[in-house]
Parts: sequence; structure tokens; C-alpha cells
Amino acid sequence: MNSPALRTGFVVLLALVLIALYSSIFIVQQTQYALVLRFGAVQSALREPGLYFKVPLMDAVTYFDRRVLDLDLPVQTILSADRQNLEVDAFTRYRIIDPLKFYQAVGSLPLANQRLASFTNSVMRNVLASASRDAIVRTERSGLMQRIQEDVNRQAQSLGIEMIDVRLTRVDLPAANSQAVYQRMRTEREREAADLRANGQQQAQTIRARAEREATVIRADANRQSEELRGQGDADRNRILAEAFGQDPDFFAFFRSLQAYETGLKSGETRLVLSPNSSFFRYFNDPSGRANGGQAPASPAQPAPAQ
Repeated sequence: MNSPALRTGFVVLLALVLIALYSSIFIVQQTQYALVLRFGAVQSALREPGLYFKVPLMDAVTYFDRRVLDLDLPVQTILSADRQNLEVDAFTRYRIIDPLKFYQAVGSLPLANQRLASFTNSVMRNVLASASRDAIVRTERSGLMQRIQEDVNRQAQSLGIEMIDVRLTRVDLPAANSQAVYQRMRTEREREAADLRANGQQQAQTIRARAEREATVIRADANRQSEELRGQGDADRNRILAEAFGQDPDFFAFFRSLQAYETGLKSGETRLVLSPNSSFFRYFNDPSGRANGGQAPASPAQPAPAQ
């Protein structure tokens, strides 16, 4: 009777010991800090990973991440030194370096993010308000981010936090200002395009007028040369005809009359109203070309137009 009861009590006692032992053991990972709290009071701050013990039912363990943490800040509007409204989007990277101070200052990560965002927004407003828009956007951006990081880091040390980096991901004009700037840029580009087109049209008209003037000069020179050549040809023609007339006037008169007959008496196209005794038909009346009472003509017939 007593033996089974002892065995049962031993088993229960062993179970209680195992439960107490299991409740007193906890593990700190390499990526964690741990605080041992006894009724809310800090008993120890553990920085190294390993296996640790606590008092069951009295101690509680709170863990904090020792890795680098990110915090995205909401977009805020900042007034620069040259009175320009700028929309600034930024993020921070930080890590917890003193878990005890972190727990005493904020107690949890969400509250730490709120405090850190407040620090960062305040410092950004103060630092960026002393710089111009061009300095923030282009020339001094890295130096300004370094100043913001240093100022935020000094304030964050009271929370047990070290700032790793502060970055301005986007700095831009508000939507209304951006649209106005875009419209102004578009107007300037349209004006430049209109100036280029006007200059191009002016140059085209100048080139076209010069080409027309040169074409007119070339045509005038060509017409002058053609008239000179035509006059020279007519002179040579008349000279040749005069020389031929001088060699045999009768034959020349006969030949020219035949040419006149060929030109003037074409089939279906000739209508002449002449007297049969006209000198034009003298070779029809007399093969020797004598007319008007048997006398030879004093001069040959006028040359017919050249065909």
C-alpha cells in the first residue's frame, strides 16, 4: 500500500522538478539581447548568446533584436532656405546598442520607432530649412544627410540606439508646383522650337531666293548665248546663200523657186489666190523662168522660210 503511494509521489515530484527546471531555462540567440525581469524590475541584461537560468514564476525574459533595423518615414513637406516647398521621403537604419537603456527609455520597438521618427523629422526640418533647393537636390545632398544622421544619433543615444544611416530617397516639388514647372519647361521648349522653325523658314527662303536668282541668271545667259549662236547661224546661212547666188544666179533662182513650191503647195493645206501670170508661177509658164514678155527675171525669187 505504501510502496505504490511512494512511487506515485516520487513521479509527481520528479515531474514538478522537470517542469521547474524547464521553466528556469531560457536561450538567448546570437541575434538577440535579453533582459531578466523580476516583478518588472531588471535583474540582468544579457548581451552574449547562450543558455541561461531564471527563477521560475518570478522572473520573466524580454528579448530585443540586436540586428540592424529599418524605419521608413512618412513623406513630409519641408520649406527650404529659398522658400521652396519640398516633399521629402526618407528612411533610417539603426540598431540597439544598450538593451537596458532601451528598455528603460521606451520599453518596446513600436514606441522606439515613434520616438525615433519624431527625432528624425525634427532634425530634417531644421537642417534642410538652412539649405537651398539646389543644395538639397544636387550639390550638398550627401553632406546634409550626414548632418542629419549625426544630430539624430546624438538624440537617439538617450534611447540606447545607434544610427547607422539616414537617407533621403526622394526630394521633389509638390504636385501643383511640379505641374507648373513642367508647364513652364514645356512653354520654353515650344518657344525654342518656334524660333528654330522661324530661323529654318528664313534660311529656306534665303536659299530659295538665291537659287531662283541664280536660275534666272543662268537662263538669261543661256538665252543670250542661244540668240548669239542663232544670229551667227543666220549670218553664216545668208553668207552661204549669197555665195551660191553669186556662182550661178539662174540655177539658184530655179532651186529657190522649187523650194518655195514645195513649202507653199502642200497637199490639203494650201489655199492660194494668185494670178496665173504671177512671177511665183513663172517656171510653170516657161522652164527658163522668163516672164513679162519673155524677159528673164532681174533677180531670183525670195528665199522661202527654212523648214
